[in-house]
Amino acid sequence: MHMSDALLSPAVGGVMWAASAAAVGLSVRKTAGIKDGSVLDEKKIPIMGVMGAFVFAGQMINFTIPGTGSSGHIGGGILLAALLGPAPALIALASVLLIQCLFFADGGLLAYGCNVFNMGVIPCLGAYTLIYKPLIKKGLNKGNITLAAVLAVVVGLLVGAFCVVLETLASGVTELPFSTFTALMLPIHLAIGLVEGIVTAAVLWFVHSARPELLDSTVAEAKLDGAVNTRKVLIVFGVLTLVVAGALSLFASAYPDGLEWSMEKTAGTAELEREGGVYEAAADVVEKTAFMPDYGFRVPEGEEASEAAGTAVAGITGSIITVLLAGGLGFVIHAVRRKKAAA
Repeated sequence: MHMSDALLSPAVGGVMWAASAAAVGLSVRKTAGIKDGSVLDEKKIPIMGVMGAFVFAGQMINFTIPGTGSSGHIGGGILLAALLGPAPALIALASVLLIQCLFFADGGLLAYGCNVFNMGVIPCLGAYTLIYKPLIKKGLNKGNITLAAVLAVVVGLLVGAFCVVLETLASGVTELPFSTFTALMLPIHLAIGLVEGIVTAAVLWFVHSARPELLDSTVAEAKLDGAVNTRKVLIVFGVLTLVVAGALSLFASAYPDGLEWSMEKTAGTAELEREGGVYEAAADVVEKTAFMPDYGFRVPEGEEASEAAGTAVAGITGSIITVLLAGGLGFVIHAVRRKKAAA
């Protein structure tokens, strides 16, 4: 559900940049313990990096929605929030989206604020807090985990999809009339959300069976006991990330994702175009920073590159960058909190 710049006016893009920046800034403050404390202790920082990379890799795999000609991919907001807490999860997901935008030209730079809000703020701060956490407090078992994960993912994705419709409406994108676009976006993202919810629940089942303290501590907003060893979880998800990014991503569905499918059904194309200085400036920045646009090798015009090799290298490279950025931010924030505590 990554939005492109062509779906937004500069005014709407700017407002959503400001809204997302405020949400991420508040999340940094909360995670750093400057306000209201945090559940991100030192033992969870590596998990922040590895699970951020897992979500990056997972978003590369589009799964087919039977009978529709569409596909979807995980968003990862509820998964990250369940393991890290809502504030650290938003920081990790914002890192994933920034890497996708700047290095792989996936989602526009003007649209980055919308993408962070729709795919990060809504599930991590909204659906997790209002739906997942109250349900999971009734007991950490397979039934509650499944119900909480599926319901939170579905609601978060539907609200995010509706926000996409509102953002295009506010931007005056007449090619996507409100009622028709809404009628297509919500049902297809309901189907996508059900699949993602089941995947999220399955991952959380594994974590709960391997290290229940990870989920318990997040729900209780408490630090992990010093005796808890998270090495098994880190190794498993590190290996899974490399397998998903380097191998399984090659088998991703070729069907358009839910947003592209809805655009094609409404406007006849998923490639809307906008002209103007803001769009050109944003595109120029991404053109300079994206070393593997569309998750493939850059090649001189007229030459062909191995699509499979490009996808695999892009997946592994992006996952490593995500570990460094999300994990690095976690370490910096933790250092700030320690310094504050010492003072």
